[in-house]
Amino acid sequence: MGRFARIRVTVLLIALLGFGFVAAHQLVYTRNWNQTLEVTVFPINADGHLATAKYIDALSDNSFRIINEWGVREATRHNLTLAQPFNVRLGDTITQRPPAFPQDGTPADVLLWGLRFRWWAFRNTPDDGGSLTRVRLFVMYYEGTADQTLAHSLGMQKGLMGLVHAFADRRQTQQNNVIIAHEILHTVGARDKYDASGNPQFPIGYARPHREPLFPQRNAEIMSGRIPTSFWNSYMAESLRSVTINPFTAREINWVTDDPPPNLAVVAER
Repeated sequence: MGRFARIRVTVLLIALLGFGFVAAHQLVYTRNWNQTLEVTVFPINADGHLATAKYIDALSDNSFRIINEWGVREATRHNLTLAQPFNVRLGDTITQRPPAFPQDGTPADVLLWGLRFRWWAFRNTPDDGGSLTRVRLFVMYYEGTADQTLAHSLGMQKGLMGLVHAFADRRQTQQNNVIIAHEILHTVGARDKYDASGNPQFPIGYARPHREPLFPQRNAEIMSGRIPTSFWNSYMAESLRSVTINPFTAREINWVTDDPPPNLAVVAER
């Protein structure tokens, strides 16, 4: 290994150790739920279109209020002692685009991207005093078309950050908020609960896995985001009004600590 390569490896290891130390502390603080998680949404005009810019200019804290109200509702339902688990607010618009995620990259590529993304986030949104309960969500808005599919959004527990892809269309605002809420929960330990085809996994991805009859379900579980009409078909929840946090997700984010029902736990592990 050459001298330059050794220096790069050394710098990478130092960065990983530093990020790992901060991430460990963040994990403890956020999952204690002793204080409200402050979430800032930083919009980005991803396609440079005028319509996208106008949509972003019209955003306000009120655009994300339903996420806060939904959090209060679900926290109450799970008997969380903290009245308001998160407070989502609008941040400044960012003009610099983040590094592109390596869709078909190797694990090393993804690791390197993670470091580059964190450095980009630090340069564009310097930490406000080292808060351990601050989540930064960078939302890339696109004018979009009816048949357009956006890239997969990401929520990272290490660093308490997320990269969200959303449509700059007021008719899509409520579904955008479902995705934002989904990524917020990723940052505090929740896992995806849908299969390769996008359908909710039974029972962990169902809002009401005990419902009789099972189908059609009337709500979506936040980490699947879709309402199943059968084991093979489902549709995207239109807003957070029809989305819940089930016991499996509540356990992952440390809202509850009891064991899952035995009959559901067995199915979930298959």
